[in-house]
Amino acid sequence: MVQELTRPTSLRRGAAPDTAWAFLDGSFVPVRDAKVSVLTHAFNYGTGVFEGIRAYWNAEEGQLYGLHLKEHYQRLHRSCRIMRIGLPYTAEDLVGITLELLRKCGYREDAYVRPIAYKSSPLIGVRLHDLEDAFTVFAVPFGTYIDIDRGISCGVSSWRRTDDNAIPARSKITGAYVNAALAKTEAQEAGFDEAIVLTQDGHVSEGSAENLFLVRDGILVTPPATDNILEGIVRSSVLKIAADTGINTAIRQVDRTELYVADEVFLCGTGAQISPVTSIDHRQIGKGEPGPITTKISRVYFDAVRGKAAQYRSWVTPVYKR
Repeated sequence: MVQELTRPTSLRRGAAPDTAWAFLDGSFVPVRDAKVSVLTHAFNYGTGVFEGIRAYWNAEEGQLYGLHLKEHYQRLHRSCRIMRIGLPYTAEDLVGITLELLRKCGYREDAYVRPIAYKSSPLIGVRLHDLEDAFTVFAVPFGTYIDIDRGISCGVSSWRRTDDNAIPARSKITGAYVNAALAKTEAQEAGFDEAIVLTQDGHVSEGSAENLFLVRDGILVTPPATDNILEGIVRSSVLKIAADTGINTAIRQVDRTELYVADEVFLCGTGAQISPVTSIDHRQIGKGEPGPITTKISRVYFDAVRGKAAQYRSWVTPVYKR
């Protein structure tokens, strides 16, 4: 099963400590004072977009590194365009705000950053136009919550991934994650760690909130963006690592039964990082342990995110000034 962090009960599952700060309505405030009305449109209708960003602590350097900050905020801007949310900050502005936020929090451990742009009008009525917009971002301590060395079990969900013409998965829309929540709860109550969702036509899409890769005959395969996946930033990082380390890749549609006969499978995302899958629908994947390609990519990735790989130093931004 998924293992939680060894933290005090009050701080489990990404809870904010008393030292946490938020940026709300143009100002930095203690997170305990960062509040919105129950009438807020996004609270009632899910009319917001968000990002999930990690910052990794490098104990040897005494430095906290923000991972792919600009890329996340560029994607946030794309999500805002889909949802007609006005965001008054450039991607560069948002990087600066995030760095200042993390400095104020003073974390000396891995952290998770959650920016949200949302419809803030305090009124009832379903629409996107003629509404006020707002932005907030906060950060909480957040370590590894999946046993990466052991691997995880997955079940193919009865819930299908939402279609681009219904609720587009390429935009991180707050309300859309009900789809992920339904799949995740179904999977965990059935005894699996995670869910794998299919498209409306039955092809493999992704995990409940992670992109998916499989290995067949030495080729690393991942579904295309047109199969209703999030255009994941970690997914792009994995493809880059694969290219740099001589691993052949293919972006193509994947059938459900290909999962059962794959040599390796792993999920990836900001939260899940690189999560080896060792069984799907009670069928063992490969040897039932993280495979060689998954392990190779994982080692490079975890060095990169902590600023330990010179080749990928551009992926990370140091938080603390020296």
